[in-house]
Amino acid sequence: MYYIQYVNDTNIKSIVLKLYKIERDDYMDLMVGLAIPFLGTTFGAATVFLMKNKMSLKVEKLLLGFASGVMIAASVWSLLIPSIDMATKQGKIAWMPATIGFLFGIVFLLVLDSVIPHLHLNNEKPEGIKAKLKKTTMMVFAVTLHNIPEGMAVGVTFAGAIIENAGITMAGAFALALGIAIQNFPEGAIISMPLKSEGMSKSKAFLYGTLSGIVEPIGAIITILLTNAVIPILPYLLSFAAGAMIYVVVEELIPESQTGEHSNIGTIGVAIGFIIMMILDVALG
Repeated sequence: MYYIQYVNDTNIKSIVLKLYKIERDDYMDLMVGLAIPFLGTTFGAATVFLMKNKMSLKVEKLLLGFASGVMIAASVWSLLIPSIDMATKQGKIAWMPATIGFLFGIVFLLVLDSVIPHLHLNNEKPEGIKAKLKKTTMMVFAVTLHNIPEGMAVGVTFAGAIIENAGITMAGAFALALGIAIQNFPEGAIISMPLKSEGMSKSKAFLYGTLSGIVEPIGAIITILLTNAVIPILPYLLSFAAGAMIYVVVEELIPESQTGEHSNIGTIGVAIGFIIMMILDVALG
């Protein structure tokens, strides 16, 4: 694979592509790694073809809690701890990049949450700027919104794995991608089923559910293409992605899993998701 940089050549008055070679093995690893989370969303959205009725409240809360647990564990083991370790190796104050990046990640998602019109599950009042959009469109926006930090997290960890001596292994990057894919499966199901309940056909609900996850590989690819530029700030980017993911968990996933009856089911889901992601990261990372 090659990184592409645009260079202005005044002699021929055209844009020339300057290519930076990357090992073929890294190229294949990147393609597979970036595809894994998106496939999780796609397979989850496909459950709309298998389920005849609306998803039960217990299952929905379990899945929301599970996704929360995965994201919390990923934020700690796959993002914050590598950020601290990398800052230490760079001779920086260990906690400084993690703290600054984490806070900026929170603020970034807070701004997006305040600007982008979206509608959370089981909620009739839209958030963000007022816009005349369909209810189904705003529901998709809500899921797409918290897929952004997940894509950034995958991209920044693979970028770190490409860089030598960054302290992030390719196995660790795959562990995060697999963990995100696991929690994307229930997310795909959670968005496609309500869309069907709102009157969409199964095919359209599947398409919308799948497209809600397209921002993940896009965000990851952009991050990887900028690898050479982000090396000095990689600890900040890792913690930035962690902060953005924690915002999603606290703002949306956990409240939705704890509202109404069967809130203990959501708590159990958090525990299961957290343990699975922790094991994946420690075992593979």
